[in-house]
Amino acid sequence: MRTTRIGRRALRLAQRAADQAHGHWLAFGGLWRRSLQLRVVVSTLALSSAVVFVLGMVLQVQITDQLLETKTAAVIRQGNTSALAVQPDLSGLNPGPDSVKTRFVSAVNKLTSAGSGQDATTAGAGAFEPVLADGGGVESGGLVPAVGPFPDVPAELRQLVESGGSATQIHTVQRETGTTTLLVYGAPVNTSARAMQLYLLFPLTSEQRTSEVVQSTLVVGGVVLLVLLAMIANLVTRQVVRPVRQAAEVAERFADGSLDERMPVVGEDDVARLAESYNEMAESIQEQIHQLEEFGQLQRRFTSDVSHELRTPLTTVRMAADVLHASREQFPSGLARSTELLVDELDRFESLLGDLLEISRLDAGVEELAAETVDVRVLARRAHDSVRAIANGTGTTVVMGLPDHEVLAEVDARRVERVLRNLLANAIDHGEGLPVELTLRSDHHAVAVVVRDHGVGMRPGEADLVFNRFWRADPSRNRRTGGTGLGLSISLEDARLHGGWLEAWGERGRGAAFRLTLPCKHGHELTGSPLPLEPPDLQRPAEAGADAAAGEPEPDEVELRPEEITWQPAEPVEGEREEVR
Repeated sequence: MRTTRIGRRALRLAQRAADQAHGHWLAFGGLWRRSLQLRVVVSTLALSSAVVFVLGMVLQVQITDQLLETKTAAVIRQGNTSALAVQPDLSGLNPGPDSVKTRFVSAVNKLTSAGSGQDATTAGAGAFEPVLADGGGVESGGLVPAVGPFPDVPAELRQLVESGGSATQIHTVQRETGTTTLLVYGAPVNTSARAMQLYLLFPLTSEQRTSEVVQSTLVVGGVVLLVLLAMIANLVTRQVVRPVRQAAEVAERFADGSLDERMPVVGEDDVARLAESYNEMAESIQEQIHQLEEFGQLQRRFTSDVSHELRTPLTTVRMAADVLHASREQFPSGLARSTELLVDELDRFESLLGDLLEISRLDAGVEELAAETVDVRVLARRAHDSVRAIANGTGTTVVMGLPDHEVLAEVDARRVERVLRNLLANAIDHGEGLPVELTLRSDHHAVAVVVRDHGVGMRPGEADLVFNRFWRADPSRNRRTGGTGLGLSISLEDARLHGGWLEAWGERGRGAAFRLTLPCKHGHELTGSPLPLEPPDLQRPAEAGADAAAGEPEPDEVELRPEEITWQPAEPVEGEREEVR
């Protein structure tokens, strides 16, 4: 059990370390994407490291080869000199083992004493250990008669020298002091008795030490060079990146509304010309924005003034029209019909003036949201009751898909009811007499209402145009509801005032759908909608999967029973109107 607990604890620690490493890697990745200076410095260091590594390897190989070539040349000269020096001592050598040993010891002593007093031609060879061997003799036990560390001579070199040639070979031996690398020289010595071999063993300790010093010097020099290159790259990149960062900061403040922000112009280089060009562009944009603001204020003032000024004559005309309309039974049929048309157009004219005043207030930004907690179902029923006469006149069936529980949200009841009324009236007007469906759903964060018709629908691209003021998909089409062309525009502004969305979908011959999504709490930012915009029965599988991946909550299923596809007037709930005032 104790072993199991220790294993689990080690696993948790390893997982925690992996998570921390992953977090650090993600942080570095984010910094890598954001910082041009970091990318330039790291790229410079990477390329410089590769160059320094290759250059260091080449220099080390060249220096090592040069040391070995110099050492080999000196060893060959020393070997030739030593062979000539011992040749007289080995001439006339008797074949007896004692005589061979005596002569070998004498010759080796002579070489050793001569090595301490090397001339200028052999001074670069350094200290050595001489070995004399009798290639044709065999001692007791099968050993070759030799003087000196004969076992340290490599077998390949022995065979080459015994065949009459001279050569050098680098060989590593194991001694009491440790591993030693030797440069072994071998050459035959001609005597009258038999073939003798002379070997000189030169330790490469000094050359190895020199190579290590060169290697450490190259490493230290490479590290210092990389540090200097990093500092230089950082300094140079900073000189280039700093003006770019300043330009980005100035551009962000300019985009946030600080139209007086300008870049400092220093010098006459490319960055200075960039700053001058940016300042000229900012000056031009500022002038154009001021002109557009003045024109927009003038347009809004003109619309508001005209709307207000028209109310007085409209009131007078309304009074006269009401008098005529009340007495229409006394007029001839043609005049009575004209009186009715006059009253209808005056109603439409009053509605248009009201919408124009509302639009002017929304454009001026003086509208305020009177948010309170209300049951959105009550607002949907009221909007339904408002369009009842229009639905009866066109023979349109309105299907209300409302949940059984309360749907509470902090909204402006007057504005939301107006939005729903506009959406229902628009759906009835374009529904070609087919059923119109209103579906209401909510979750913990948002409330969504989808109004769907099965009429003419919309062509591609028209879903982005339906909210434009006075826009009509078919100018020749007569409005059944007598709308002003501003209803959807005002509805969009009301949705934005709540911090919500108003979106449209449509396909030619399949109808259209409008989705209103509002936050349950005023000021909460929306991240999704409880209902899909496109009708679920028309969604293709790939699109349905994409909507789910986008993070939209799955809507509650709405089952419309056959008996619900008949229009029934909503019964007024006692106390509802007082609740949403």
